[in-house]
Parts: sequence; structure tokens; C-alpha cells
Amino acid sequence: MARAQGARAQMALAFETVYGTPPAGGFTKMPFASTTLGAEQPLLNSELLGYGRDPLAPIKDAVTADGDVVVPLDAEAFGFWLKAAFGAPTTTGTGPWTHAFQSGSWTLPSLSIETGMPEVPRYAMYSGCVLDQLSWQMQRSGLLTATVRLVAQGETVGTASSAGALADIALKRFGHFNGQVTRNGSALGNVVSADITYANNLDRIETIRSDGRIDGADPSIAALTGSIEVRFADSTLVTQAINGEACEMEFAYVLPSGESFTFTVHAVYLPRPRIEISGPQGVQATFDWQAARDGAVGRMCTATLINDIEVY
Repeated sequence: MARAQGARAQMALAFETVYGTPPAGGFTKMPFASTTLGAEQPLLNSELLGYGRDPLAPIKDAVTADGDVVVPLDAEAFGFWLKAAFGAPTTTGTGPWTHAFQSGSWTLPSLSIETGMPEVPRYAMYSGCVLDQLSWQMQRSGLLTATVRLVAQGETVGTASSAGALADIALKRFGHFNGQVTRNGSALGNVVSADITYANNLDRIETIRSDGRIDGADPSIAALTGSIEVRFADSTLVTQAINGEACEMEFAYVLPSGESFTFTVHAVYLPRPRIEISGPQGVQATFDWQAARDGAVGRMCTATLINDIEVY
């Protein structure tokens, strides 16, 4: 009897035309490190009395379909997740192409995602997937991955794939050593690590349905937060925090072959941090920043991806 192994698992993704309806084709094979995407339906204990000490059979509760997918930050596949987070980009160029994803869209595209374990076989199609949160960390070393949090409408399980022929993409992965952080156009030194989290703060439409699924997931007020840990070498960031001013911060990765990913936060506000001296080693400060809409630019952030993909 075959046993399922993560090493043989596959993931396919396609954008939906109608929410909750998987498309007939157009799926792309996606790289991923792990996933908790799944559907669960808890049981409710019987509260009825008069039948002795042994309980009556439980009943089924509503279906919840959601989970996280850990994906690499790469030059091509990451664009699908950016489109899910921000909507369709504005694309310019003639190859390489520049895709600019902007925050502030009132509508977000939905996805159909199939995870397959061919040994069992088990192929689970998650329809009506909407991106709730996208986060990653910048540091000096290690593997560079992002965590995508999804809210799905439901799960359909079969013994054969319904994704059809999968389009393949070239994996050109960014590394931590490709990263840089700038503030107002100038390199920001002494940065030890940085965390970035963009959230659409989805509102699940939990209406009464015979299948127990949700009717949709609508985006509400977005949030862009994070933290920057720096070696305390000057008072630039502390002074900004005290004055309550905003700055533009840019988190970027550039490959030697020319592909790049730049995440620009147009208005970053810093809190006044506690500066602690914990011993003889270097002093570090952590700024838990928040972003807001920049009046001059007209949005909170812009994600720019330059690669060889013409259309997302």
C-alpha cells in the first residue's frame, strides 16, 4: 500500500472567472515548501438529556476551509501571490516586463488551488481562495520564504487531478544575500532583520447555506505592519519616531540575471522604542512600524516585479 509523502506532493493554481468555480484549464504548477490549506468540519456534542449517561450521536457543524502556504520568494511564481494580494498589476516593457502591483483595490481575484498526493491518490481542489495575509522576513542568512494565508470557500476531493495540463515556470529564487533596505532613497545601515506583513483583513460572508460553505470573503481596511531590528548607531530612526514623521521604506531583492522584486512602503510611521542595554554586546533597537496611505502617491504600498513573464 502506497503512503503519502510530502516529497511527491504537487500544487496547481489558477485564477477564477466566477468566485468558487474552478476554471476548466489554465493551471500553473507552483513551488511551495509546506501548506496547511484544508477544510475541516467539527462535531457538536449532543446536549439532550433523558437517554442515560452515554451521549447521543454528535451533529456536524459548518465547514471551515483556510490555511497557510509557505512559498519561495522568486522572480516568476511569486507574481501569482502578489496578484492575489493586490489585484492585477500594471505591466510595462517589452521583455523583461515590469509588473507594478498597487494596494487599495476594492476587489480581489479568487483562486482555485489543487494539492495532490498521487500515492493515495488524493487530489483536493480548494475553490474560492482569497488571500488574507502575506508576510516574510529579511535577515542575513537562511532560506527566503513567504507565508500566504488563504480563506477558501470549500474543498472537493477526488482520486484524479482536475487541473489538467499544468503550465511550468522557471524557478529563479531570491536569497537573503540579494536583499537591501532603503529609507527615503538611501541605504539604511545596521539593519539586523526586518519583518513585513500585509493583511487584507478579509470579512467572511457566513450566510445560511445547505452545504455549510461561506458566500465569499470581502476585503476590509488593509493593514501593513512590520518590525525593523537595527544596531543602535545613530538617532535617525529615533528622531523620526519622536517627531511623528513618515518616511518611505523600500525592501528589495535583485538577481544577477536582472530580475528583481521591490516592495515600496510609501508612508512608514515608527513608534518610539525602548533602548535597552542588556550586557557588554552591541545595543540593538526594534521598531514596530505601521504604514498608512501616502497622500501624494495615493496609496500605501507598491510591489514591483521585473521578470520574463508577460501576463499574470
